[in-house]
Amino acid sequence: MRTTAVAPLTTEDAELLVATARRAAEDAGVTVSVTILDAGGHLLAFRRDDRAVLISGETSTRKAYTALQLNAATADLVDAVQPGGLFHTLPTALDRPLLFIAGGLPVHRDGRLIGAIGVGGGAPDQDHGFATAAVQALA
Repeated sequence: MRTTAVAPLTTEDAELLVATARRAAEDAGVTVSVTILDAGGHLLAFRRDDRAVLISGETSTRKAYTALQLNAATADLVDAVQPGGLFHTLPTALDRPLLFIAGGLPVHRDGRLIGAIGVGGGAPDQDHGFATAAVQALA
């Protein structure tokens, strides 16, 4: 069986993701924290502005972790965790609790999951937009 090599998420990729999300947030007048994880869930890049709320750093990290673990945009998972939703009883006994608020996106290359971005500090739809802009810049 042949496998196709996929280039991993590099530090240069991570820097581009962070810079793009930060720039999009600044253009909107919002201060955010940005977390980039590699495919193994290891912290590859992190940025927290001193003007951001302290919790925004943990929020961005948990959003990235959730997007990575479930290979889905956190915005798409909000309804799934409501009572009666697909993940309503999903255990949170993973390495860190999951966070089902928009702003986390998986990052793919050649159709494979290579990492995730989490953005926290703005309104959920804003955070999702900043993360989306960053992922699109990487494509």
